[in-house]
Amino acid sequence: MSFSIEKRDKGYILFTITRNEKRNAINYEVMEGLSEVIKLSTEPGIKALVITGEGEKAFCSGGDLSVFHLLETQQDAYTMLSKMAEILYSLLTLPIPTVALMNGIAVGGGCELAAACDFRLAKKGIKAGFVQGNQAITTGWGGGSILTEKLPHSVAMKILMEADLYPAEFLSSVGFFDMVYEDDHITECEKFLEKFLSKDVSVLQSYKKLWIQKWKASGLQKRIEEEVRNCSILWKSEAHLNYVKSFIHKKLAEKQ
Repeated sequence: MSFSIEKRDKGYILFTITRNEKRNAINYEVMEGLSEVIKLSTEPGIKALVITGEGEKAFCSGGDLSVFHLLETQQDAYTMLSKMAEILYSLLTLPIPTVALMNGIAVGGGCELAAACDFRLAKKGIKAGFVQGNQAITTGWGGGSILTEKLPHSVAMKILMEADLYPAEFLSSVGFFDMVYEDDHITECEKFLEKFLSKDVSVLQSYKKLWIQKWKASGLQKRIEEEVRNCSILWKSEAHLNYVKSFIHKKLAEKQ
């Protein structure tokens, strides 16, 4: 399995991407796992959802290009991108608090996954970035649109357009990271959630609804759909296809 789901005694669900050897890159199985855990998180008594990655190297390195490189047409790309965008929108609008527990580097789609969560807790020393621009594409799972809702426009624009990796301290200073921790990630996460988990779930859901209503009223889902379409157009571009070919060639050379 590419993921694990654990209901914790303290009242939250822990979802872990278990692809440490692939830097916890997202494949189709992880996508299905995310859909499954989002549904489970609506069950009575669940007060929070925590998403993390296996090991200490990576939270999530985005989409697994060794899998998605087969998507060469605009329609093929759109099918995959829109499916993941729907998952992230469901995560964004889940009626309980959600946490990206970032135990390692987060790249590209990994940052989109983190952006869809309500809170982002990052291990000291990690880096993260929306690096899609270096691949001749844009965010394609809705992460760009979500980022415009959560950060000032100049900050979001800088992060998206520079397509760079930033240290945790910088991302904390601009409000993308809510906390930078040093000790055991689960222990630190449970400390962060302690007061949340002490509240009745109806209180948490009522407050979360304030943001869900805001996002629905702003037409965020429609803007995400437009983002997906724009990315699917760039996906078939010669520049992106050349990047993917170079990536695959590099990976094959590393195995030899």
